[in-house]
Amino acid sequence: MMALGFFVFGLKTASPDSVDEQINWRHASQNRVGSNPAYQFVGQGPQTAKLPGVLYPELTGGTEQLDELRKMADTGKAWPWVDGSGELKGYYFITDIEKKSTSFFPDGTARKIEFSVSLTRADENNSENLAGNDVLSMSGGMGGLVA
Repeated sequence: MMALGFFVFGLKTASPDSVDEQINWRHASQNRVGSNPAYQFVGQGPQTAKLPGVLYPELTGGTEQLDELRKMADTGKAWPWVDGSGELKGYYFITDIEKKSTSFFPDGTARKIEFSVSLTRADENNSENLAGNDVLSMSGGMGGLVA
């Protein structure tokens, strides 16, 4: 389906229901007396993505998959995000993981876990925060990442 670093999103791990991407462009403003503000285009703003989905631990992955993503986020590194066709979308930080557990078994384990993973694209010119070089050298290239 897609991969973020070594984590492969799929039916047996964490399968997003959608991919919500947002790209922004920045315009600086300067207030003027007696007129509308003057605007100047200053470049592309942040690119973000949100991957919402639902886990059913009896059938699919459970909290251990979200724990793996959390460990990746804890590194502070940006990971290569590869879509299902093998296209590198860029390097992205995990900025937020939301989890909502409902419909519990008698032992308190959730039958249903709704999740959302938020990503922000990294500046690829700043290579100190990119995990991609390590991932590529350890996996033998991008082809080994996508299942």
